[in-house]
Parts: sequence; C-alpha cells; structure tokens
Amino acid sequence: MFVRVQWAILEPLIPAPKPGGRPAKVPRREIVNAILYVLENGIKWRAMPHDLPHWSTVYHYFRKWQKEGVWEKVAQVLARRDREREGRYASPSALVMDSQSVKTSEKGGPRGNDGAKKVKGRKRQILTDTGGRLLKVYVHPANEHDKWGGKVLLEGMDLVYWSRARKVFVDWGYRGLKGLAASLGLELEVVAHPYAGVRGVWVKEASPPPEIVRVEGFKPLPKRWVVERTFAWMGRSRRLGKDYEYYPEVTEAWMYLGMIRLLVKRLARAV
Repeated sequence: MFVRVQWAILEPLIPAPKPGGRPAKVPRREIVNAILYVLENGIKWRAMPHDLPHWSTVYHYFRKWQKEGVWEKVAQVLARRDREREGRYASPSALVMDSQSVKTSEKGGPRGNDGAKKVKGRKRQILTDTGGRLLKVYVHPANEHDKWGGKVLLEGMDLVYWSRARKVFVDWGYRGLKGLAASLGLELEVVAHPYAGVRGVWVKEASPPPEIVRVEGFKPLPKRWVVERTFAWMGRSRRLGKDYEYYPEVTEAWMYLGMIRLLVKRLARAV
C-alpha cells in the first residue's frame, strides 16, 4: 500500500477522472492500492478484501489502463527519474536484454514448451538499463526462440524517448539480431560464458599437456547479471511467481507494476 509520500510521486502519472458526468465514487489511490494488493499477495480478483474497493471496479481500471499503455508509460517515467536521482542521464546509453521461462497455470492461453529449460509455459523477455530498471517487456509462448521475442522488444522500443541508447548487451541466443540492431542505430554485444561448459561440467583445456579442470560454482556474467536481478525483484510478488494469466499482455502489465512499486519506494526514500 502506498504511503502519502509515495502516492504524491505516483498520483500525477495516474489518469484522473474525466470531467463532467457523474463524479467518481472510488478514489484513484484506493484503486491502485487494491491492484498492488493483488500483485503482492497473488490472490484471485474475487477474493479482494472487503476493506478495499469492489473487485470488479479494480479489475475494470487495471485492464483499462493496461490496454491504454498506462503501466508501461509510468514504469518508464519512473525509471528516468530514478536514474536522475543517482546523478545519471535520464536516458541510458546501454541496455541489457534477456529472457525467463516460467510455468503457466491451468488458466489456458498461449503457451509452449521450452525444451532447454524443461518448462512448459511462457517466456518473459525484458529490456533494462544497466541498473536493472525495467524499460520494456514482451511475453510469449516458451517454445518460441529468444530471437523472435528480442526482435519485438527492439522494434517496439521508443528510441526517440530513449535517444542516448547505443549498445545492447545480450546472450548467445540473440546473436541473430545484429542486423536489426544496427538498423536501429544500436550495437549488439554478445556476452558469452567464459567456459565452454557450465557448472559441474568437465572441460579440457586446449594448451598441452591436456589438463582437466572443473568449472566451480556460479559465475555472474558482466552486464547481463543485472537482468537476473530484475527477474528476482519481480519474483518477490506472488502474482509473478508463476504465469496465472490467460492473456500474455496482462502478465506484461504485472511486470510493469512490479517495477513501479519498486521505483516509487526508492524515490520516496530520497525525498
């Protein structure tokens, strides 16, 4: 739930009631608080507590603002403000892109099987700055290759709004997007694993005499680890622990809301 300082930051970014006609009965602050309650606790809409607005009212505004792109716009505005709070340019010069495969529920909707991760569900493709702030998200069936999700992210990115962006750090699965990135004025840099194998795999060194070494433990990759941290931030919300939505675009809205909640708390602490 938003305290007064946090709501003062967010209120100007939430659409106000339209002038004329019957006045709104439910304050915007109560509606947003109820949406965040669903996000944090992962409850069904109809299980909304009685001290919050009726679930149908809250769901109406959640979907209305999702279709109008409000959540994406708010998350991006707050990301710019948080960068400025740290003394950085509002628009980043470098971006980071990666994906996460998550299971879906029996709700239905588009889904697929990610053979590499052994997950039946959807992929969440995200684009962040080097601080892990979520700028763009795209959700699609898990059987689709990362390249296609990355293509949608790059083509859908407002490079006028993010005018300083020049480089994108990605993993090996996005290497086929170098041509597209170049056409958008971006340099695609593939950050690969430093070893041929992964944790627990024996690797033979090339230099004679042949020697067997063991790759020990987890090794964070430069730049790309910030995306994994962003996914961890999103995982703190129960609604995002699994994909419960029928429509992938609804999951995208929850991702933006998860970042909005995080950034508002950061900015409020700096007031």
